[in-house]
Amino acid sequence: MSAALRPVRVLSCLLFAGILAACGARDGRQRAEAPPLGDAFSSEDTYARDYRVPPLIACEAARRALLGQGYVIAKQAADSLEATKVFQPQSDVHTQLNVRATCVERAPGGSIVFLNAVQDLHALQAQSSSASVGVSMIGSVSVPVPIGSGSANLVRVGSNTVQNQDFYQRLFDRIGHYLPGTPDVRPPVAEPDVPPDPVIIEPLD
Repeated sequence: MSAALRPVRVLSCLLFAGILAACGARDGRQRAEAPPLGDAFSSEDTYARDYRVPPLIACEAARRALLGQGYVIAKQAADSLEATKVFQPQSDVHTQLNVRATCVERAPGGSIVFLNAVQDLHALQAQSSSASVGVSMIGSVSVPVPIGSGSANLVRVGSNTVQNQDFYQRLFDRIGHYLPGTPDVRPPVAEPDVPPDPVIIEPLD
């Protein structure tokens, strides 16, 4: 290669490297500007519903709805409550569902109920420990003998906010069921079959 073309090739390589660096920086900015995982602000309010009752009555309906589904009320205030429910899908897996309801006043005379459910996943993790004993041999020689002992503890291995719309919709429907004025939707109790009274015919005189 001639000495005259060498500076041109070097300049071309530098320009190409600069273009690649600029593209990489732009891609890095795009990746950095990506929204958080699972976060999407849209016109649909998955976690909120309006009710035409005061917040105190709405929160009481939420409490009854959660109690009716097997939840245990952990904390309760006038305008909020927290409830938990545990599951064990496998022998070494423990799941806890935590639901929080917040009731906010909305004019005129209504309220907004916000629901948020967080699912915690726990798993059994074994913790082993060892000890050694000295076995006297000839002279002062000792042989270490390991003795293993273990225990298992529940350790939280995951936590996520529940985003299933059907889950929240069913819970909001149950809250509406316990509001005043809601008709009883339980199936009617079938009345037992009772034979009619016998007809008594009196003889003619």
